[in-house]
Amino acid sequence: GADFFAVVEEIQKELGGNAVPMVVPIGKEEKLEGIIDLVTMKAVYFDENAQGKQFREEAIPADKMEKAVKWRANLVEKSAEQDDALLEKFLNTGDLTESEILEIIRKATIARRVVPVYCGSAFKNKGIQWLLDGVVNFLPSPADIPPIIHAHYDEGEVPATRAPSIDEPFSALAFKTVSDRHAGKLTFLRIYSGRVATGAIVLNSSRDKQQRIGRIIRMHANRQEGLAEAVCGDIVAVVGLSDTRTGDTICCKEKPVVLESIEFPSPVMSISIKPESRQEREKMGAALRHLVDEDPTFTVGFDEETEETIIAGMGELHLEVLIERMKREFAVAAIVGRPEVAYRETSMNGVEGQYKHVKQSGGRGQYGHVYLRLEPLKAGSGFEFVNEVRGGNVPSEYIPSVEKGVIAAMVRGPLAGYPVIDMRVTVFDGSSHEVDSSDYAFVEAARVCFRQLFMQANPQLLEPVMSVEVTGPEEFTGAMTGSICQRRGRLEVMEDKGSQRLLRGMVPLGEMFGYSNVIRTLTQGRGSFTMQFEHYETVPFALSEEIIKKRKEQNKVR
Repeated sequence: GADFFAVVEEIQKELGGNAVPMVVPIGKEEKLEGIIDLVTMKAVYFDENAQGKQFREEAIPADKMEKAVKWRANLVEKSAEQDDALLEKFLNTGDLTESEILEIIRKATIARRVVPVYCGSAFKNKGIQWLLDGVVNFLPSPADIPPIIHAHYDEGEVPATRAPSIDEPFSALAFKTVSDRHAGKLTFLRIYSGRVATGAIVLNSSRDKQQRIGRIIRMHANRQEGLAEAVCGDIVAVVGLSDTRTGDTICCKEKPVVLESIEFPSPVMSISIKPESRQEREKMGAALRHLVDEDPTFTVGFDEETEETIIAGMGELHLEVLIERMKREFAVAAIVGRPEVAYRETSMNGVEGQYKHVKQSGGRGQYGHVYLRLEPLKAGSGFEFVNEVRGGNVPSEYIPSVEKGVIAAMVRGPLAGYPVIDMRVTVFDGSSHEVDSSDYAFVEAARVCFRQLFMQANPQLLEPVMSVEVTGPEEFTGAMTGSICQRRGRLEVMEDKGSQRLLRGMVPLGEMFGYSNVIRTLTQGRGSFTMQFEHYETVPFALSEEIIKKRKEQNKVR
């Protein structure tokens, strides 16, 4: 059912792209024999059994000439429109040279004014060679961009740079890590400058650790090719970088540089998971460690209160895929709980106060006394701990214990047991006992003091809010709009996307469970949506009370 010219028309009509066919097919569907190259005006035929490795160029058949001439004229006309000098030549001569077409299509493609279109069959590699030539000829290369800049430097300092050249010092970005059952941990590198050889000692500048490159591999789908060396511009997999994570910079130790890392959002949804049997427990632990190494947006924790393993990710689909991978790749059978939204807690007001932890039970007692001040910070600021103790009322060796107690209280917030965020906590006074004071006493004093003060500071429950894009046919605009508003969503943008209507808005994650089925039902299967985490917002009071009550009941049952 594939129709090349119908697809070209759809690119122009539905997506608004200036589609310019560079080739046209000879035959269609299972009878595709080859392509006509509109730049060279040659017919290319592929050997049916050679998987694209053998092809021959011939003159265009007489019965295909009319179509070839028509689309060649379209190519030349679209090329001439991009440059005044070429347009004048085209009007005078009616044609352009091959080199002029390739040069102007490249410039127009990089400027996003033109979309070159190729066709072929990936099943038997027919036409794929011309597609790859198009990638080389028309898409920007590393040489087209300015040198990369060292991501961390002081104000007034001239930052180090790395030009895309083999002669520059070695630098690369680890953009992905995967677990290979045969090779072990594979780290995929995009090499920005210089060269690196097998056995070389390199520096992970993001973690300040030296590591040795065991093997360098060029990946060809499921086939691996060993390399002695990789150079600037290569994308390779490396064995041996056991301490490297996604987003780390690998460079030569003589001239270190830190590249701009990948920003990973925090997980917004969690579920409990446990092995089906005791025999599966060790396998599940190993599988989760592999998956955490590969995916920085996936986290694993252990709830000591409920004795459950909690995995967290970016949404329902993300967690479903990872659980399916556990079953398929690691043969781990697991029991999965219901998805839960990763709520957070914060306070709206500042407050200060004190708590004295005193216990005496025959032998050595416990004594810890702290004064704390809690202040809310703007969204996204995180946690800040400040020490303002003067005069040694709280000995300096106990200040880390105070911070440890505060963090322990924030991990499981006083309001509903969710983590506390965006807070500044200041310890400004206290007292100690020369015999009974200990690290444990000050940890407990800080923990209880924080919990008591937090409940006095107008605590609020926060929920993750997602940026949602819904796309569907124009006749279903009302239904799509209603589906967003019914989920406490705020519609921000409504625009046309070809013949489709695109809606963009903010919707709480807790309202998005099962939305993929809803949008398909509302649009007769023709609608779709995407979402990504945007920020945290305060939960409405009535809903907040309901969530807190439900959370407390769950904890009682457990």
